[in-house]
Amino acid sequence: MQNQTASRTASAPALQPDNKRKTAMTSKTSDGIWGYVFIFPQLVGLLLFSLIPLISAFVLSMMKWDGMGEKQFVGLDNFINTFKDEDFRIAVVNTLYYTVLTVPTGIILAMLIAVGLNRVKGKLIYRLIYFMPNITMSVAVAVVFMWLFNADFGLINLYLKEWFGIDGPRWLTDTRFVMPSIAMLSVWMGLGGNMVLFLAGLQGISASYYEAAQIDGASKWQQFINITVPLLSPTTFFVTIMTIIGSFQVFDQSFVMTSGGPAKASYTIVFHIYDSAFVDFTFGKSTATAVILFIMILALTLFQMKISKRWVHYED
Repeated sequence: MQNQTASRTASAPALQPDNKRKTAMTSKTSDGIWGYVFIFPQLVGLLLFSLIPLISAFVLSMMKWDGMGEKQFVGLDNFINTFKDEDFRIAVVNTLYYTVLTVPTGIILAMLIAVGLNRVKGKLIYRLIYFMPNITMSVAVAVVFMWLFNADFGLINLYLKEWFGIDGPRWLTDTRFVMPSIAMLSVWMGLGGNMVLFLAGLQGISASYYEAAQIDGASKWQQFINITVPLLSPTTFFVTIMTIIGSFQVFDQSFVMTSGGPAKASYTIVFHIYDSAFVDFTFGKSTATAVILFIMILALTLFQMKISKRWVHYED
């Protein structure tokens, strides 16, 4: 009897770990199931509105189709014809020019404004004011800027004349100024969003770095160059990627303000995609151009991620 009791007592602790393991496994399984339940709507949306259209686009890029008749498989002819198209080459050059104008300017201005706002009271109000253009419809903003850039009665040329005695250029009808004009509009629209991101990054930098720099006698400029800029590099990296992707997809401003003109000086890649599809009704060629744009953006993003290890510094 005593032996049986001792045996039960000895075996009881051995059963407890097994029960704990079973309970833990059951809990993990339950958590996993609920996790899939919660992400299921997003997975369905990703499948229906992203993956399936993406695969369909790759298939359609190898077809000849006018939107009405039967599709005809043509292989890589659409891609070859796209690269031979003079309008496509013009669109690529204009898009790259627009990217060069908007990306560095927008990032630098957003960073400087964020640094300034981080030092003043009432950051919430200023953040709201700067962010408002970011949520405004691009078409509405383009219409307003068409009036501002008007060469005859626009406010910009009016103030240039009254304040500086300068006759302003014909912003939207001169091939030299049309793309810088659209770039100014785009920088103004995207400034608030980038500024909010930089402001969030600044608030994540520990104040101890600046206190140590002040003890060492570092100036504000030295603190900005040696502390703020390096520790903001992850935010700068993200903003750079998103801004470049957005610059390659510019369409609304060009379509509303200039219709791609004058003399195709504001004719962009996405405008060419629209033109091929809904003006020439060559949907296969249009989709091929979209696939080329996708590959360009993907390659550029991967390249940035590759070289980011050299200049992006994450705080330990």
